[in-house]
Amino acid sequence: MANVLLRPDWYLPESTATDRAVYLNRRQILRTLGLGTLGLATLGAGCGTSNGGAPGADSTRAAARSNPRPSGPLDTIPADAPREGYPAPRVTEGFAPPGRPLSDRLTASSYNNFYEFKNQGDLKDVWPLTADYDPFPWTVEVRGEVERPLRLDVADLIRTLGLEERVYRLRCVEAWSLTVPWTGFPLRKLVERCRPTSNARFIRFVSADRPEQMPGLANSPWYPWPYYEALRMDEAMNDLAFVATGMYGEPLPKQNGSPLRLAIPWKYGYKGPKAVVLMEFTRDRPPAFWNDLQPDEYSWLSNVNPHVPHPRWSQATERFLLSDTEGERVPTLLFNGYAEQVGALYPDEPLG
Repeated sequence: MANVLLRPDWYLPESTATDRAVYLNRRQILRTLGLGTLGLATLGAGCGTSNGGAPGADSTRAAARSNPRPSGPLDTIPADAPREGYPAPRVTEGFAPPGRPLSDRLTASSYNNFYEFKNQGDLKDVWPLTADYDPFPWTVEVRGEVERPLRLDVADLIRTLGLEERVYRLRCVEAWSLTVPWTGFPLRKLVERCRPTSNARFIRFVSADRPEQMPGLANSPWYPWPYYEALRMDEAMNDLAFVATGMYGEPLPKQNGSPLRLAIPWKYGYKGPKAVVLMEFTRDRPPAFWNDLQPDEYSWLSNVNPHVPHPRWSQATERFLLSDTEGERVPTLLFNGYAEQVGALYPDEPLG
């Protein structure tokens, strides 16, 4: 008898992923933040940023020039990134087609925010600033409500947890979107490797803080670096929650969060921190970066919901980026189209 493959409802075929060139142009979200004698600072939540403040801008720019500037957004894939398991088999069992084509790879590799590298001016022009950033080797510290503290090597996780490919929609709070084929493993597998105790109700994630390699950290001391985010345990254990170590069949480019980031497709992109260095399991709800800075604009849950407008723009529609030259405005779906998989987690979510 022939095997019958049933696709999960969140499955997105390659024909539905965003085009590679669209990822190159993205609008900045700006907001001024007064911090006493520090004056006014630019503030805006992008699609996944991470950490921290340090020396002055001049020294940072000099550091960014110490290594040759990459010639393109795909030249930033670390040469020593583990490649065992790439390209990974695409998960198809139990999926339903998402109805959107893949975004162009160059677009998805260049149209993104990563405030640790750039948080002023053209926020999307990140990849040229990544020359000094060296993601490998890399370890993730695990602490808090776990059987014992751990330090996990990313290369070992890639080798032992196994890689798969999933095509997900990515929705930015700035009202643009992509469709990306991520490579990685379910967050559930990583959580199980950490062996949390029954007291663990939340997971706090902290991103890298390397001002000597990440120019944006030095240029924005008004931000509370390093970047931090959090999920409830039931969110982290949902089948959709994913740890991405690659995209488009290869390891992650530096500007996309190398060596690993979270892909939580039903939430706005900034809920998926990049370059994670710490997982802390907690009893009490941890703070979240943008929610701390602007609670009236960025909720702690930050679920994609067309019925909940941002105070400065509507979230009812989004610009779907197929490439850097192609894009159309389309309706935003509740939970970014994943309501069947995650809707039961949020009985109080506004539905109209």
